[in-house]
Amino acid sequence: MTRFVGAIDQGTTSTRFILFDEAGEIVAIDRREHAQICPKPGWVEHDPAEIWRNTTATIEGALAKASLDCADLAAVGVTNQRETTLLWDKETGAPLHNAIVWMDTRVEPLVQKFSRQGVAGRLRERTGLPLASYFSALKLVWLFENLPQAKARAARGQALFGTVDSWLIWNLTGGRHLTDATNASRTLLMNLETLDWDEELLRLFDVPRACLPQICASSEIYGACAPPLKGVPLAGALGDQQAALLGQACLAPGQAKNTYGTGCFLLMNTGGSPRESKRGLVTTLAYKLGASPPVYALEGSVAIAGALTQWLRDNLGLIQSSAEIEPLAGSVPDNGGVYFVPAFSGLYAPRWRADARGLIAGLTLHATKAHIARAALEASAFQTRELAEAMAEDAGAPLVELRVDGGMAENDLLMQFQADILKAPLARPKSIETTALGAAYAAGLATGFWKSEADIAAHWRCARRWSPSMGETERARLLEGWEKAVERSLGWES
Repeated sequence: MTRFVGAIDQGTTSTRFILFDEAGEIVAIDRREHAQICPKPGWVEHDPAEIWRNTTATIEGALAKASLDCADLAAVGVTNQRETTLLWDKETGAPLHNAIVWMDTRVEPLVQKFSRQGVAGRLRERTGLPLASYFSALKLVWLFENLPQAKARAARGQALFGTVDSWLIWNLTGGRHLTDATNASRTLLMNLETLDWDEELLRLFDVPRACLPQICASSEIYGACAPPLKGVPLAGALGDQQAALLGQACLAPGQAKNTYGTGCFLLMNTGGSPRESKRGLVTTLAYKLGASPPVYALEGSVAIAGALTQWLRDNLGLIQSSAEIEPLAGSVPDNGGVYFVPAFSGLYAPRWRADARGLIAGLTLHATKAHIARAALEASAFQTRELAEAMAEDAGAPLVELRVDGGMAENDLLMQFQADILKAPLARPKSIETTALGAAYAAGLATGFWKSEADIAAHWRCARRWSPSMGETERARLLEGWEKAVERSLGWES
């Protein structure tokens, strides 16, 4: 009897394999970090071969920890960093270039080129997305322009494009070229209403259809896995933030979650039709479960959240481990007037300012590394407030409750500050591994391991809540300081 579902969680900084039981509880987990390759300022790459090696290692590691084998698994799902762009050889499976990561800004000249053509409005209408370096299409254009013969080979179907889910599915199934609709919705190439590649947009970016994967539902059987999951049905795939929305059981319109990972991603379920944003948010696909109609979401994205803690650790040596940041930040009563704007790749929603760059403002002789650590944590909360305000205006109603997850959601100091600055309650579930859980749910629903969305809702359990306790005067003072700091970060790059 198969009693477990596996989930591959391939993120920006690491890959994990997690085993879940029927109650959605974690049975075993294994994790491997991969290198962040930064050949030039603003460029961020990953080695696809390393990601695949780490994927197989984590699968083997988690199964060994649980003393299980493939026969014990009913299904496996995949969730992944979105927008990160790959091109590989169809015959050999060898990558033609390192993966270009979602936060990479090398395509900014292409953004300006297409912006001058006046296509931004058409792109948002068709895809729900703004014209920005964030999304995959321009990264693919860059690869075509910079790799000899890549475009010609793609036109013949000899070179294949995919986001990370496609790369993993290709390797897991022995060569099936597929993607799910949530990942496809992040490329600037998929029509948000038809859930198919848009011919007009393919012509606009000169992308041959022959190199594109087939778009599938988020929950359906894609095929049987090859080793190290030999014979296990691969039955679910979602981009990481959509997976977290599903894992948080945000199944009704108006329910919202925020994931504090490498970046910070706030999504609100908006139901069965796309809702246009007037405040700079992204309209995106939330999920499509089998033959059921698609569900849509509004999304706001912050480029740098947990990555800032890693930067303080790895680049500045301010801390020795990420776990040190909470006690360090908590050793001072406030930020001491220090603000940290982590616009390393510009600012995403709702500002969309590619000309912004990171800065630390408000430094005096009173400031210590503890104040800088606190300001780094607070930056995620300030930016989340901006997203929540924009989302409330677009949705026509304020957030009643924000469900939180991701590694930084374990930081109680940050969560209380978030509730205070947001002026809204937060709820952290019993398990913050909601991204992997969402992929497991998708796979389990496709194979009958779980019967319905009601099973998902029944599994969600709150571990802790935070309510705002900050006074209005203090909140206003902090927000004024944050706005000053952000204004000084703008226009740094021409």
